[in-house]
Amino acid sequence: MDGRGGRRQHFTGGPAYELTEDSPVYVISVAAQLSGLHPQTLRQYDRLGLVSPDRTPGRGRRYSARDIDLLREVQRLSQDEGINLAGIKRIIELEQQVAALQSRVAELQQAVEGAAVAMQQREAQVHASYRRDLVPYEDVHSSSALVVWRPKRGGNR
Repeated sequence: MDGRGGRRQHFTGGPAYELTEDSPVYVISVAAQLSGLHPQTLRQYDRLGLVSPDRTPGRGRRYSARDIDLLREVQRLSQDEGINLAGIKRIIELEQQVAALQSRVAELQQAVEGAAVAMQQREAQVHASYRRDLVPYEDVHSSSALVVWRPKRGGNR
């Protein structure tokens, strides 16, 4: 997307490539500049599993904007918070688990809401099928009155 909300056009005038924050577009030298880290540091973080960029068919690393943000966060946690790399890796793993669980909770909430709507619709169908000629029953044991009903026979009486 360009800054005005339009799509970027490929230089041939063909369809645009949709770039997202997960699009692997930055080579290691550019990612190093953008993150303020040395390329060797990026390689070390990759080996340790802190940041795992995509790979080209030739095994070259390609970093996304999300990877750059993560590199910056690793640097901040290391430099400003004094957390070692093993601790940072655990923090990243836990944040990913939390994100996955939040996503799952959202899915389950949607499923529950859908089930509630379906139940209300089914309940409405059942209520609509009730016979209208039925009358409510009163418990006769609460009163001492006796009611006898006899059907009329052919109009004689």
